Amino acid sequence: MTIPQALELAVQRHQAGRLGEAEALYRQILAVDPKHADALHLLGVIAHQAGRHDLAVGWIRQSVGINPNNAAAFYNLGDACRALGRVNEAIFAYRQALQVTPNFPESQINLGNTLAATGRLDEAIAAFRCALELRPDYLEAHNNLGTALAEQGRFDEAIVSLKRTLELKPDYAEARNNLGNLFRGQGRLNEAIAEFQRALQIKPDLPDSHNNLGNALREQGHLHEAIAECRRAIELRPDYAEAHNNLGNALSDQGQRDEAIAAYRRALEYKQDYADAANNLGIALAEERRFDEAVTAYQKALQLRPSYADACNNLGSALRERGQLDEAIAAYRRAIQIKPDQPEAHSNLIYTLHFHPDDDRKMIVEEWRRWNQQFSHPLKPHIQPYANDRGEDRPLRIGYVSPDFRDHVVGRNLLPLFQHHDHRGFEILCYSGVVRPDKLTEEFRQRADQWRSTVGVRDEDLAEMIRRDRVDILVDLTQHLSRNRLPMFARKPAPVQVSFAGYPESTGLEAIEYRISDRYLEAGSPDEHTARKEKVRLIGSFWCYDPCGVEVKVSEAPVGRNGIVTFGCLNNFCKINDRTLILWARVLDRVKNSRLVMASPIGSHREQTLRILRNEGVDERRVEFQQFRSRRAYLELYHELDIVLDSAPYNGHTTNLDALWMGVPVVSLVGKVPVSRAGLSQLTNIGLPELAVHSEEDYVRIAAELADDIPRLAQLRATLRPRMEASPLMDAPQFARGIEAAFRSIWQEWLHRQSTGTEGL
Repeated sequence: MTIPQALELAVQRHQAGRLGEAEALYRQILAVDPKHADALHLLGVIAHQAGRHDLAVGWIRQSVGINPNNAAAFYNLGDACRALGRVNEAIFAYRQALQVTPNFPESQINLGNTLAATGRLDEAIAAFRCALELRPDYLEAHNNLGTALAEQGRFDEAIVSLKRTLELKPDYAEARNNLGNLFRGQGRLNEAIAEFQRALQIKPDLPDSHNNLGNALREQGHLHEAIAECRRAIELRPDYAEAHNNLGNALSDQGQRDEAIAAYRRALEYKQDYADAANNLGIALAEERRFDEAVTAYQKALQLRPSYADACNNLGSALRERGQLDEAIAAYRRAIQIKPDQPEAHSNLIYTLHFHPDDDRKMIVEEWRRWNQQFSHPLKPHIQPYANDRGEDRPLRIGYVSPDFRDHVVGRNLLPLFQHHDHRGFEILCYSGVVRPDKLTEEFRQRADQWRSTVGVRDEDLAEMIRRDRVDILVDLTQHLSRNRLPMFARKPAPVQVSFAGYPESTGLEAIEYRISDRYLEAGSPDEHTARKEKVRLIGSFWCYDPCGVEVKVSEAPVGRNGIVTFGCLNNFCKINDRTLILWARVLDRVKNSRLVMASPIGSHREQTLRILRNEGVDERRVEFQQFRSRRAYLELYHELDIVLDSAPYNGHTTNLDALWMGVPVVSLVGKVPVSRAGLSQLTNIGLPELAVHSEEDYVRIAAELADDIPRLAQLRATLRPRMEASPLMDAPQFARGIEAAFRSIWQEWLHRQSTGTEGL
């Protein structure tokens, strides 16, 4: 048999899939002619088909060295190099193939795919367009061009390309999947879901579409369906790291955090360099208050991707929860530096600065200014005139925006307002970002005249929804807390915007002109501490307490049982700083044989806390840490406390009210800004202003005197709850009337500005 005959037979066997026979024939040819270019090339192709890519590259390189005019050989060399991850060599090989044969659309496609995988999207798009010039009906080229354009944010062009693909082949499941991803990226979730479902009708075993459908369903809050789709993707492809990660996201949203943590860990097993999974693992661990592990996970994400702004932001939050405020602030600043257009990191930085013992108000004001410059000012040209009825005495449409219409400190404080709203004078609309509704969510829903879920709704779409609803006064209930919608408020969809309830402080947002507070909170704030001339409406109390059905009886003071005074602070640990610990050490030194109980998650910060107290002469056996617990168990913990030592500069807010409700007096250090005057407001409203002091010396003295006065402790234990019930702190009707009066006066003021042409002056 001649070499040409052997080659022809080998090619026939090769095309028939009889690779072993073909390989044997190619080797026979090479035994006779070691430099036979075609045999070397095709032997390399067989090696590539068998997954032996190193061998493939070696054989084909020999072939093109002998015959550099074989475009197909260069093309196959590119495929083999690409399979090995040697992308630069693959790109070079595809370009060589095109130099030999410019009319080679397949090489243009694979060149484009390789360029796109390396982030060289402009070049990839050019390659896909060249392929389409050569073959206008080339489905893969239309599909891949659309995907690359979408990655560049050129969504309109991407949609054109993908729709052209589907015109040519309506049952192209992968293209429908890609179009769904594009719609999802634009926030068009209903259209995205429809495309994913069509893709699965065409090709039910397409793991990518099950995974992507799960993501879109999760963003709409359909968590059960989302979990089912992610699990189906994993059944089809068990090592599908992205599906494990997305399953973890849906499980986490559903509150199944142990299962979510396991899913993220599996994702990292299958894909060790998966920075997103490491970041999500950190989030789930942080939600479980396992902050040391969370920090480790975020640090791993940043090792894998140093420019990962979200992981840097999340690292800041975990460090804050460990009380490491300086490190947290540095992490937020790094996140902002990496990604200046990330509002969440800006908000976290602003919020965290309020906790810092240095209390640098000028720095907070500067960050407010930067937030406005970055997120508010660009939207000013898009603010539209309002078509609201100018009637003065008509029922006002009040829109409340919050992710916390649930069993949450904000939700519990707001419930009395909703229970006592005057629905004749006010129509109540709730824009709820609650991901996991609970019993309190249902009560809020029943108390509202209109209920809108904002889960998965983009800021611009939410603003348009509010504008269509003709809301008169839009109320932000979150400030710079997690999952706020301040960028939406910057669009100013309502004529008047007000902040309240998240925490007693300004948002600093120019588009929110009003704030509701009380006179005790505001009395210490000099004008220079504000970013602008914000209008503040004062009510009797910023807080209205409601135990929300958790009935726990007041116990006797524990000092009466054991003869030892137990001080405590069950505030969030991020409020505890070195200066506060040193102040508490002075109290413990004055009150011999006393104890200190603190709420703290498990972690290395506990040892740091003990070190500071030891340095101040406190025996660590006098110190006890308590972990986060259910609300009932948390309230029962006050049975073990005689006196609460409030934190500074950020006072306890709801925790102070919980203490007073459980009969435990609070000693609070008063500052100049609202967050540091919560104790003053609450204690004055309950008739105990003497427990709110203005110096560290008085703080230590009052705490020690109270500890020495056992009869007074017993008397307070027995009377604090009735005092609360008779005070503004639990006068829900008055609380509601005060807020409604503020709304009415704000609306009249806006009408006056409209009629006199002074709006914006």
